Amino acid sequence: MVTASNAELPLVPLGAGDLIDRAVRLYRRHLLVLIRIAAPPVFISACGSVLWTISWRGFFATPSDLAFVIYVFLSIAAMTLIVGGHIFSLLVMGGASRNLVMHLLSNEPVLARTTYAAVRSRFWSLLGASVIMMLWFGLAFGVSFSGWYFIVIFVSLGAFFLATWAPVWMSAIVGVIGFLGASTLALWLFFFMVGRIAYVPQVMLVEGKRVFESMGRSFTLARGNIRRLMAMTLFITFATYSALMILVIPLGFYGYLNGIDPSPWNGNEWPIWYAIGYSVLEPLSSILLAPVWMLGLSLLYVDERVRHEGYDIELMASQRLDAMPNINVTSPFAPAISTFPAPLPAFAPKGSMLGLK
Repeated sequence: MVTASNAELPLVPLGAGDLIDRAVRLYRRHLLVLIRIAAPPVFISACGSVLWTISWRGFFATPSDLAFVIYVFLSIAAMTLIVGGHIFSLLVMGGASRNLVMHLLSNEPVLARTTYAAVRSRFWSLLGASVIMMLWFGLAFGVSFSGWYFIVIFVSLGAFFLATWAPVWMSAIVGVIGFLGASTLALWLFFFMVGRIAYVPQVMLVEGKRVFESMGRSFTLARGNIRRLMAMTLFITFATYSALMILVIPLGFYGYLNGIDPSPWNGNEWPIWYAIGYSVLEPLSSILLAPVWMLGLSLLYVDERVRHEGYDIELMASQRLDAMPNINVTSPFAPAISTFPAPLPAFAPKGSMLGLK
């Protein structure tokens, strides 16, 4: 087994369970630092959620046209903050990727200032990549949802016609199986598309490539990562909603004791203090779980390079051999540890073989 010098984790291929286990272990070890890294963008989103709650409730109780216009501008500002917070989160995840990868490979300390220094060094590139990634996410959702919708409609019609001559229980079973099959296929298609660009921030910050080069590189690396990406997403989704419930239940109980119906369907009847408190709970739960995404994607990036490129062998060679010279060869058979033609990141020390240390 090849391990990085002084590294915390062995460089071996990771299954879905290993990926989640190691991400959680690293999360527990660096909890406070990771929360500090994730907090600023989440705070921006939380401010947007508060403004949106105030403006949305004001639409239905505005006393004048001037107040209505004010609420319109508040809603625009709220949406700007919410979207900006999510984009900022992608930037921070990209900046954290280099620090986390270096921590995995050479036990470099995980620091908030290192993460934000990386964000500043490639800010505009990361911003462009984040916008492209969000558009790609929207496209992936649209394609997968459209496919799911048409399959469900087709299966529903088939089950309806089947019920005209077959037992009802048989048509119900066919409908349920068709719905589950359509949902599984839609999830697979969504993660297949999203997984293609999952490593864009890591490639940009670790390998020093430009935006579109990073996208092409991410497409190359993302082979066979659908199951692990789905497992990590489901784990984080359930963990996020569990954390959300832990926060919601005390607030709902306190509201119930004060005569408030905590049901979300009666949200228009909540007092403003309760509505604002409820709106910031989801961002607060995101602060706790967003670092798991950072760790999981960084682990996946290293794992893909170990699986497809023998990254563990490359790293061992970088530790025991002298630096490889830059050779003007673009053949796929050129040495994997040569830094040519990809430039080193702006903040990487000169003479680094892998652009990592």
